[in-house]
Formats: sequence, C-alpha cells, structure tokens
Amino acid sequence: MTLSWWRLELASLPELEESLIWKLNTLGIPRVAMRHRPEAPNQRQLVAWLPEADWPESERLQLEQALAPLADTFGLTLPPISWEQQDDEDWSLSWKQHWQADPVGARLLILPAWLELPQEHADRLVIRMDPGSAFGTGSHPTTRLCLEAIERLAEQRGSAERPDLGPIRVADLGCGSGILGIAALLQGATRVAAADTDSLAVRATRDNAVVSGFADRLAVELGSVEQLAELLEGRPADLLLCNILAPVIEALCPAFHSVLAPDGLGLLSGLLVDQAPRLEQALAEQGWRAELTAQQSQWGLMTIQRA
Repeated sequence: MTLSWWRLELASLPELEESLIWKLNTLGIPRVAMRHRPEAPNQRQLVAWLPEADWPESERLQLEQALAPLADTFGLTLPPISWEQQDDEDWSLSWKQHWQADPVGARLLILPAWLELPQEHADRLVIRMDPGSAFGTGSHPTTRLCLEAIERLAEQRGSAERPDLGPIRVADLGCGSGILGIAALLQGATRVAAADTDSLAVRATRDNAVVSGFADRLAVELGSVEQLAELLEGRPADLLLCNILAPVIEALCPAFHSVLAPDGLGLLSGLLVDQAPRLEQALAEQGWRAELTAQQSQWGLMTIQRA
C-alpha cells in the first residue's frame, strides 16, 4: 500500500515562525520546512507534511485551532492554511530542497549542513546546522538581533578589520538550536555552556555543534539557569546570551548572578519593545543596568551590565 501525506502550507509571518515550528514539533509533526524564492526572501512559506492515515479532517481542524492562539499573542491573525494530498516520496530530498544559505549581519552565514558554501558568501563565517532538528533556524527577528549584537561586540573588542570577542566564556540560556553560541565561538569565544528546557533543543544544539566543528567547546544540558550554573562550575561567564520571552527572563533574572560575572555583559532578546520598561525595572531590582539597544519591528534586544 502506497503511503500518502497531507501537505500543510501557510504564509509565515516573521513574528510567528519559530513559534509555529516549535508547536508543530510538540504535536509530533517533525517534517517541517520554511521556503522562499531567492528573489523574495521575506515572503516565506511554512510547509509541513503529515501522514494522511493519522490526520483525518477532524484532527486537521483541531490542529488549526491549536495554532491560532500563537497569532493571538501578537495581536495577529493566523494566515489561511491550505491542505494538499501528496503521494509518498523521498523525504530526505524533498524536505531539504526548501532550505537555502541565509546571510545574517555583515559576516555570518547560516548554512544547512548538506549544502555547499555558495561562492558569493565564501568570506563569511559559517554556522552549519540541521534546521529540521528543532526550532531556532535563525530567521526570527530576535535571533537575528542577537547574532548582529554578537557581531558588533566582536568589532568593539577587536576591530572592524579583525573582529574578535577575545578568549571569553559564554553562557547561552534557552539555547534552542545552539546558533548563538556557535556564532560566539566563530568570533573568538573560548567555550560555551548552554542549557534549554526542551530535550529536542538540547539534541539539536549538540548536533549543530558537531556539524559546525565545535563539539569539544560547546557543552549543553537539559534544564534552566541552575543547570547552566553547574556547567559553568562556579565561574560565571563573561557573556550571557538569552533569547527567550520577557516573562521568562523576568522570572529567571534573580539567578543571573550565578551565570554572568560582575564585569560581564548580557544580551537579552525575545522581548517585545513595549515589555522593555517592566523588564528594565525587574533587572534593576536585581542589580543590573539594562538598556534597549536594538530593535526590529516590535521586537527588542536589551544589553545588561552590573549597576
């Protein structure tokens, strides 16, 4: 009997992309890709494949209802979902063909592990990764804000001609796919300790550290700030990377002293610009001076240092 599939497609709004991929993964739908035409990188389409036998109409309707609240969070409406039946095929090829090299900032390139380095990007620092193993593809504005901030920091500590973070230790709280820690290692950091509460993210970070050539310099564990502090072995990091939602940052910030050194710097993303004043106050109460230093659309990046 030939296996057939439902192919789900919907236009992907930048604010929703990582949330949608995460939600589909949690619902047992791992065959997910983002695609766009080279001439229109901002017009992205989310595509997912579901076994037809497991997803009758009632289940598909429930899935649509489960995805809708993700848009409500941002005051948006979930774009219409289309369903098409599709015969079985070689998923290792059809799924991968939708991914392309993705330049970020002035020097970084996110490159799916199976692709050759495009000649036009040969001078960029390459973050190799398997985008299908967990959410955290680098396309979300909060991830890009962090990547660009790491670039700027490397320029400040080195130079525009020879950017270099220096031999610093990095803590990545809520590491997702490990993309931020890998970017720091590519720009001179010595070691990265990472943690995430999602086991898929932990596995993805380990896998991506291997394909990027940093398996011996990036350690990751399942858990939150307590596990991250244990990985650091009592020596708080010089740089804290934290791309998670503002309410979670607020809840965790009383423990930031255990993962970020008194003279260290923190880059916090994942927050909406209008959430910044409350978060600044919460951080100030814990002894941190916080400033919103970059934004893209309604998303912001906050830099923190000891007051």
